[in-house]
Amino acid sequence: MAQGILEKINILISANLHAMVDRALEMNSVKVMDEYIRRADRDLDTLETQIITVGGSVRTLKRKYEEMVAAAEKLDRNIDTLLASGRNDQAARLQAELNVKQQQAQEYYQQWQNQEQEYKRMLDAKLKLEARLNTVRQEREHLQELLKLAEAKRATTRTIRSLNDIQGIGDADIRRIGDMIRARLDREDAEMEVASMRLQDVVEETIEQSLVDQQLEERRRRLGLTGGSEGSAGSSSASSMSGASS
Repeated sequence: MAQGILEKINILISANLHAMVDRALEMNSVKVMDEYIRRADRDLDTLETQIITVGGSVRTLKRKYEEMVAAAEKLDRNIDTLLASGRNDQAARLQAELNVKQQQAQEYYQQWQNQEQEYKRMLDAKLKLEARLNTVRQEREHLQELLKLAEAKRATTRTIRSLNDIQGIGDADIRRIGDMIRARLDREDAEMEVASMRLQDVVEETIEQSLVDQQLEERRRRLGLTGGSEGSAGSSSASSMSGASS
């Protein structure tokens, strides 16, 4: 369901605002913009509900992963103790149990990461659509002003069917409002493009840093530098499980 609402949101985000304004001018009405606003408001409400649901799932999966890691670490220490005291049968039984715990922890980890990525995509989509919706609301008012002005001066101006038509209008007031609308829409498009590139950079940096952290934890484990603190033990186990799954 989250993927479905994201698809709807992305369609609204990618809507061509210039074409929307041209359509409104052609219809001599802001109804097309009103429809966009209604759809965006409705889908934003649905998205916010999904964000709460997915956010809760992220926290639950993270907690279960950490609990499983802690249980696996305890089993790991107990196995060492049993082997040191010569109780090999019990050590073998716990080793089999540890293998299951590690597999379960890896599964929880993967689910947690997948849900967290989905959560971030939903938050990003929400921010983008809110910005887009705010622009449409503002330009609706400006366009309404332009239509009223054109109606008042209809005797001296030809029919306006797009922003391009405004450039040929002799009336300075109408041209000024049209130029302002065009400039704001161009700026909105540019801001959306920059925001998308910035998000991609953040995602790539996060993935790269996560890989480096996992590699360092694996080295610490091989060198016997793990242990001593709960956080260190958890990280070591997580790295060990990541290695086991690959």
